[in-house]
Amino acid sequence: MRILLYLGKGGVGKTTTAAATALRCAQMGYRTLVVSTDIAHSLADSLDRPLKSEPTEITTNLFAQEINVLEELRKNWGALQGYMGKILLKQGMSKTVAEEMAIIPGMEEIFSLLHIFRYATTDEFDRVIVDAAPTGESMRLLAMPESFQWYVERFFGWGETAMRLTGGLLRRLMPEQDALAGLPKLVDDVKALQEVLSDPETTSYRVVINPEKMVIKEGARAVTYLSLFGCPVDAVVVNRILPGVRSDEETGRRAGEAAVAAPSNDLYLRQLQEHQARYLVEIERDFYPLPILYSSWRSEEVVGFAPLRSLADELYGVRDPGDVMFVGQAQEIEEEGNDFILKLPLPHIELDKIRLTKRGDELFISIGNFKREYLLPAVLAQRDASGAVFAGGILRIRFPCSIQ
Repeated sequence: MRILLYLGKGGVGKTTTAAATALRCAQMGYRTLVVSTDIAHSLADSLDRPLKSEPTEITTNLFAQEINVLEELRKNWGALQGYMGKILLKQGMSKTVAEEMAIIPGMEEIFSLLHIFRYATTDEFDRVIVDAAPTGESMRLLAMPESFQWYVERFFGWGETAMRLTGGLLRRLMPEQDALAGLPKLVDDVKALQEVLSDPETTSYRVVINPEKMVIKEGARAVTYLSLFGCPVDAVVVNRILPGVRSDEETGRRAGEAAVAAPSNDLYLRQLQEHQARYLVEIERDFYPLPILYSSWRSEEVVGFAPLRSLADELYGVRDPGDVMFVGQAQEIEEEGNDFILKLPLPHIELDKIRLTKRGDELFISIGNFKREYLLPAVLAQRDASGAVFAGGILRIRFPCSIQ
């Protein structure tokens, strides 16, 4: 069983990438499910097939589904939401606000993932391809299993006497059901989900971007937080590359200096090509050591099976999309006493004086002619970098405790 999650900023081509990947897996003989967890579903539009909230077979070996997030929430959290809402009503909130506030942030996403997790515990599918919500929501989703466990464990940590009193109160408020009955199983399911999400043999995360400044930053932030939470990222997908920005047809790699291979007389298009060429160089540098998959801009919408097959051919060639494309961490944070050590694998470069410049949550690294921009997680953004050592292809940057 392999689970592939495609994440990214809205509008980068995440849905079409997921759909194309699923279609290729099905063509290779794998029983495949492609599923959307985004409330604003567009998977049916990409596949050009009507979809339901349950898996629907749309061609040989390929099933598709758009999860009804609100229905999943109601089934799994409805009883406790009702209880919490009644408490908030007594505090003077309106019914509308009380019901909204009774949902722990990230709960919708948790139940979407738990729905997918059920497929991982059966032999129903060989591959599950996930078109995840835009990056910000997905980061909250992927962090939520541990946060949810913390909330519930503190809840149960009140002690047996408090739990008996709470249970009695709930039974008086909702005599027809025990709102706490499902919590222990829910906690166990979330723990098992976390294990699956962090197992690189089962799950891979792939960040989808375009060669645009803000999109690249969003993608870099996604990789940073996925790494922080122990989620195995194994590739980056770069979509919508303009004609003439490919420098090497055989390997698919680009180099900015030779990017505009076929200059256009259109100044506007030439400038776009040049911008993309520079950004592609930055992508190769800043997302190292992750492999990068490329696809070009298409003059027609990628809707339906034929365009999706063409996209899969360009992204994967003859390769199986379900292969684990990278093993290891693109970045890692270690604790050393009260200090944090940021470990970044870097390409083979000549050892030279290391210069670090920090601005907000951005860290600019210069070693000789090599430069890299790194987006810091909040835990490091609050500290200053005190120095760095580069050895064995790993840059170790120290962030000492800021509290004396």
